[in-house]
Amino acid sequence: MKQLADGLHQLSLFPPNAINVYLAGDVLIDAATRHSARGIMRQLDGREVTAHALTHAHPDHQGSSHEICLKLGLPYWVGEGDVKAAESGDMVTPQPDHPMPRMSQRALAGPGHPVDRVLHEGDDVAGFTVLEVPGHSLGHLAFWREADRVLIIGDVLFNVNPSTFWPGQLNEPRPFFTPDPARNRDSARRVAKLEPALVCFGHGPPLRDTKKFTDFVAGLPGA
Repeated sequence: MKQLADGLHQLSLFPPNAINVYLAGDVLIDAATRHSARGIMRQLDGREVTAHALTHAHPDHQGSSHEICLKLGLPYWVGEGDVKAAESGDMVTPQPDHPMPRMSQRALAGPGHPVDRVLHEGDDVAGFTVLEVPGHSLGHLAFWREADRVLIIGDVLFNVNPSTFWPGQLNEPRPFFTPDPARNRDSARRVAKLEPALVCFGHGPPLRDTKKFTDFVAGLPGA
């Protein structure tokens, strides 16, 4: 587990930075795939964890959520627009009609799990403010800490090439995983205006280059 900022750690999963899980204070944010539970829980052993929150209900972020919540007795926190998918485990229906979401569901998804807290704009999660940033999913959330300008962005943007998984390349998420790409770009523009000093992605290494981030967003279509 690597410390990225005060009270924020990135868990070590394989391959590094491919699918990211974070510990913000005592809240686990995202849970990778259903194959990741053992590695996640091993790294949490001995640490105080009181809740589990999702950036969004896609199979590579909720895969181990049910098992971790069950075994560690954690309440499950999800954005309003993703509650149905998170509880049912059906993450195909809200996504575009394409083979890739169906393949992802079969290969990576875990069972649904009851949501204990519905997160909304402005809620506090371990000192981070919840931002509603839909587009990649109906209820996609980001987590923003203004004091040191740290942003956990989920999959609003990637910092990896989504085809080759070569790190350090800013990209939009694939349209076949994104019900509303235009709205997702609006969400990217919203968080870029915050000028984050550290951006923590669902996929790809953390980024500490504010200008690189804001310049990329400024070049997105529809600006």
